[in-house]
Amino acid sequence: MSTQHSSADLEDHDLGLSSDLPRILGRRRLFGLAGGVGAAAALVACGADETTTELTSTGSRPTPPSGGPPAGGGAGGPGGAEGSDVDVAEGEIPEETAGPYPGDGSNGANVLTESGVVRSDLTTSFGSASRVAEGVPVTIRLRVQDLSGDDVSPLVGAAFYLWHCDRAGEYSMYSEAIAEENYLRGVQETDEDGRVEFTSIFPACYDGRWPHMHFEVYESLASATTYTNKLRTSQLALPEDVCREVYATDGYETSLDNLNRVALDTDMVFADGHSLQLAKVTGSVEEGYTISLNVPV
Repeated sequence: MSTQHSSADLEDHDLGLSSDLPRILGRRRLFGLAGGVGAAAALVACGADETTTELTSTGSRPTPPSGGPPAGGGAGGPGGAEGSDVDVAEGEIPEETAGPYPGDGSNGANVLTESGVVRSDLTTSFGSASRVAEGVPVTIRLRVQDLSGDDVSPLVGAAFYLWHCDRAGEYSMYSEAIAEENYLRGVQETDEDGRVEFTSIFPACYDGRWPHMHFEVYESLASATTYTNKLRTSQLALPEDVCREVYATDGYETSLDNLNRVALDTDMVFADGHSLQLAKVTGSVEEGYTISLNVPV
């Protein structure tokens, strides 16, 4: 399948995930979410021609957070999940669409009912699938923050589902060439500091979208068994300077041309404000990168 994603392929889906729990719940105590959570349901598309789907459940465009320091930053920017435990959240991370390739059962494919999806290494497929995703290695460190109380606090015991495309711009379980694979998808439970960590590869830039990763947050692994319990669906953006470094390497040949045709400020998801979604990235092509982001919900 081509790495080019047409507007016909990029339909709007904003549903959630389920997870394999037996071995996890047998040894972990689940934590509840303290207080309520904001429930904006903005649907922002995952493709080039998706401006017609940028609506909330009430039919209006969401208002982006304003003011204050961002929770994420560029390669040298502020914020990110590796900083101190100082409260930095200035608003909830924006609600976005899960896109047409969520793999959460909302449009057919559902990786989250399969045993093995709760894992930190996303580079390999699991179950009956066997391929390994190739590309520049990354470590993804995310810190989920609970904004429902008077103070910003870690969201402990939440289920965090992360997925993204491979270096050819294809999504496992959907793209024809890798429809039988399930790599670059996985779930982790946040620790006592609200943190999760994944290892993966740097995603491509495919035609019509700024380089990004998708995620969904749930109150717990138990509540993640049904998509109706999700707390947030959003996306993180990757900084341009790092993207250009990665896309100059073998295997990412089409990404650089695609990147030259898009802009973060006009991307169909990030154009309305991306200060809370632009990840901090450190490292190098030779040693791999670390991608960090705070996720206030």
